[in-house]
Amino acid sequence: MTIKDWPQQLRPREKLLKKGAPSLSDAELLAIFLRTGVAGKSAVELATDLLQQFGGLRPILAASQSQFCQGKGLGEAKYTQLQAVLEMANRHLSETLERSNPLESPETTKRFLQSKMRHYQNEVFACLFLDSQHRVIVFEELFFGSIASANVHPREVVKRALHHNAAALIFCHNHPSGIAEPSASDQAITTTLVSALALVDVRVLDHMIVGDADITSMAERGLM
Repeated sequence: MTIKDWPQQLRPREKLLKKGAPSLSDAELLAIFLRTGVAGKSAVELATDLLQQFGGLRPILAASQSQFCQGKGLGEAKYTQLQAVLEMANRHLSETLERSNPLESPETTKRFLQSKMRHYQNEVFACLFLDSQHRVIVFEELFFGSIASANVHPREVVKRALHHNAAALIFCHNHPSGIAEPSASDQAITTTLVSALALVDVRVLDHMIVGDADITSMAERGLM
């Protein structure tokens, strides 16, 4: 039985149109992307097999070209389509954030930072540079480290803030372990950076820690 033989309310495309994308399972979303199945398997069955093979939706989205193309029913054409979809999503988030105040749209800010940071295998430290109205000037990844840490140099952060004529900053770094819990060293470097930037009248509004499935705001936690 193919998907065309299913009751209309169970078909992924029809279900999406009627109930919205959030109502679909990972397999149903992936099936719509795949469009067709393979011999003996519907698109949904193929998608289910791929989710089991890769270990979930995120590993499929984060797979390299060679890893992705090893999946049954996948290939270079599907890989390029997926990369285009992911890049459009990233640009949509970026443009949405650029038009808003990160403090007034914290969920958009978190989604943007997660999309940028959570796929890294090593720790990366980045900054959102903001103007006096707290609008985004630019997002920059500044320091790249090991799987456990990245060396952050306050002098370089100050230089970049002055270069962009920023009035405020939001720091962000990922935890490759997947646990978005601020460490003692995270709190220490935040305190150091806040003090260094205060000397040039630049405010630090937050430091966000990106994990596998969530993101933690140190400001919301009262840690700065």
